[in-house]
Amino acid sequence: MINMARRAGLPWDAILGAEIAQAYKPARQAYLATAAALDIAPEELCLVAAHHGDLAAARSAGLMTAFIPRPLEYGGAPAPDLSYKQEWEFHADSLTGLADQLGC
Repeated sequence: MINMARRAGLPWDAILGAEIAQAYKPARQAYLATAAALDIAPEELCLVAAHHGDLAAARSAGLMTAFIPRPLEYGGAPAPDLSYKQEWEFHADSLTGLADQLGC
């Protein structure tokens, strides 16, 4: 994943997931271990996702949240986790749109 990001010119330092956390979303530890690995407080970390359930779990662990929809993910049908939908800190149509919101 890092090689793909570098090839695309994305200035990411790391891609952290279950391997680092030793837990899977939506377990609280999945989010908190990532913040700990980066040596930052959970509120300094933002989960970017297309799934409201993942974002709700991240928010409950103290993270900021950013929603980027994937409207055709379920063949155009409504997402099965709409009951978790909230007003997220950020909402964008793409990663570049989110970068614009963040002033990057």
